[in-house]
Amino acid sequence: MMRFFVIVLILSMPTLYSCGPKKPAALPVFKEKLSDYGFFKGKLNELQPEARVHRYELATPLFTDYALKDRFIVLPEGTAMQYRDSGAIDFPAGAYIIKNFAYRDTAGRKVLIETRLLHKDAQDGKWKVMNYLWNEQQTDADKWIAGKQLPITLLDDHNQRVSTVYQMPNTNDCKRCHSSNGTLLPIGPKARNLHYGEGEQLLAWAAAGILPGMPDIAKVPALPVWTDSLHFTVPQRARAYLDVNCAHCHTKGGDADNTGLFLEYDQQQPAHLGILKGPVSAGNGAGGLDFDIVPGNAGASILAHRMNSTEPGTAMPELARTLIHKEGVALIVQWINEMKQER
Repeated sequence: MMRFFVIVLILSMPTLYSCGPKKPAALPVFKEKLSDYGFFKGKLNELQPEARVHRYELATPLFTDYALKDRFIVLPEGTAMQYRDSGAIDFPAGAYIIKNFAYRDTAGRKVLIETRLLHKDAQDGKWKVMNYLWNEQQTDADKWIAGKQLPITLLDDHNQRVSTVYQMPNTNDCKRCHSSNGTLLPIGPKARNLHYGEGEQLLAWAAAGILPGMPDIAKVPALPVWTDSLHFTVPQRARAYLDVNCAHCHTKGGDADNTGLFLEYDQQQPAHLGILKGPVSAGNGAGGLDFDIVPGNAGASILAHRMNSTEPGTAMPELARTLIHKEGVALIVQWINEMKQER
């Protein structure tokens, strides 16, 4: 009986024999509705930014089923970004990056689909992600973690009607593309992709004091505009397209690190670019072809084959699109076909 009493006594007094309950890890607080953040003034669907919210454009953007995109950066009051020559510019704790997706319906009207937020947590300095799904009334967007398939009919860049099932990603899908060596990072807002035209966007930020450390604009690297055939060559435009659409995964530490196919704009190794390189993990997706790129022969090149497909297991990129980007494929095919045979 005494033995039983001692056991009960010990179990009933856990605070004497433990360090107490562990403090739960801090989690990012994502609000339930997009309107709760106060990022925009007036009607929410007009996306008119408040003073602390800065719209930005990219020289070469990611293709997502001909979606219209509105991009914004939100800086906490009294903070600034920090210029970097390579990689994404450095954002202060508490910053948000907003990416809004819409399409043109058959009447030419802009229909909002989803808004994605990247948030740099003020407590641990790590980036977190959350998606928001717009309601049918186009009045607000609700927090949406699980992803969704949305049948839509849109007008493409040539005003042709296209029907598809738009794939709104879940938050884990977002993490796949934004992950580098297991760390979530922004993709688009790199200095070189923010530098287009005469550099007006970067110069305005520097003048406003929200981008310190920027050198003379002539020294800021600039990514070619993939659609600008007047100022850039086919190889420059094709490499810029691959950098933005593929290199976030096809890079060291990216989701496709194991393929050995690295498509960053500054990549110089022919094998890493796929030139006469055999596939490592393409499986049936290779279409029976032997090399990622065969100079002078796009028809024999796995890269062009996979970009020109929507079949699961074959299509590349794997995420972010359900349609073939006809204009992007045409550029890559031209680049490969005009490539010299010798390495």
